[in-house]
Amino acid sequence: MRKVTRITVVALLSFVIACVGSVAYIAYDFTSKPSSSSDAEVIFEVLPAQSFNVIAKKLQDLGLIRNAVVFSLYARATNQRSLLKRGEYLLRMNMLPKEVLSVITSGKSISKPFTVAEGLNIYEISDLYERQGFGKKEDFLELVKNKQLIKQLLGEEAPSLEGYLFPETYMITKFEDTKDLISSMVRRFFVVYNELGVEAALPDWKRSQIVTLASIIEKETGAPEDRPLVSSVFHNRLRKKMKLQTDPTIIYGIADVTGVVPNNIRKDDILKPTKYNTYVIDGLPPGPISNPGKDALKATFKPAPSNYLYFVSRNDGTTTFSESLGNHNRAVQKYQLTVSEREGKSWRDKNKKSVSK
Repeated sequence: MRKVTRITVVALLSFVIACVGSVAYIAYDFTSKPSSSSDAEVIFEVLPAQSFNVIAKKLQDLGLIRNAVVFSLYARATNQRSLLKRGEYLLRMNMLPKEVLSVITSGKSISKPFTVAEGLNIYEISDLYERQGFGKKEDFLELVKNKQLIKQLLGEEAPSLEGYLFPETYMITKFEDTKDLISSMVRRFFVVYNELGVEAALPDWKRSQIVTLASIIEKETGAPEDRPLVSSVFHNRLRKKMKLQTDPTIIYGIADVTGVVPNNIRKDDILKPTKYNTYVIDGLPPGPISNPGKDALKATFKPAPSNYLYFVSRNDGTTTFSESLGNHNRAVQKYQLTVSEREGKSWRDKNKKSVSK
């Protein structure tokens, strides 16, 4: 009887060892070999609320893994089943299972760049957003003017989020909507704004006033080195209670009424009343006219020391500054009224960074 028992135990142990060996071999074989030798790429989506088993079955059906059950067991053994993240992922057919699992739990979805240059306003950004296929410009504009979202992101009321959509390159995934992008842009603005310590340098200014002046400075020059002097002109004029008389505010005032940014202004636009036209109103306009970058924000609270009250573009991105109206008029005659000085020139010809760092 004891002999039979010993034989049974030995047989059972042999069976267990064989099973363990088989499982170990299956596990080794599964994890060490890709399902295919092809390096073809596959875009794979992990949707919200999908279970790991459903995802594993989809991977198997696409030929990205050989066995959904073993893949699921492997993920459980490595404590990665709960790490699955919604996203759109780029996989290759010759990836090892552990590589596939690493990608779909990373949260690093396929993304496309959306670059906003300094000085663009909400109308221009919404056009760019639609042209690049990210969404409808009407939806973008509706959100940046949504009172509830404005209060949520700024902590105060404002006509729109103009001025707070920080110019930078944003990586947009399939699962991010327009609101997500706008929120990211505003959050980035506050990171840069707080790092600069703008309000500490201008304690008597409201944040909206600071951003408004920065937005005007941004639109008035294509040369970064001129921004502090442009800033000084506006500070000097504000101090003397002179009208700012800046052309970009005329353009924005028209866009605010029509929803379309004009390419140029006519003589009768200069004195046409709008709430933004600084040839008509005193002081700063009621809000920003563009979205300024880091350098424009910095120039706002660090103007260069000067007595300049006027400036005019040289048509190449740089600027000529004057202390007197007579000198300014002569500069206007030379650079703006002389055809040879304007022909074939534009501030856009001057190299400038497209985003702030």
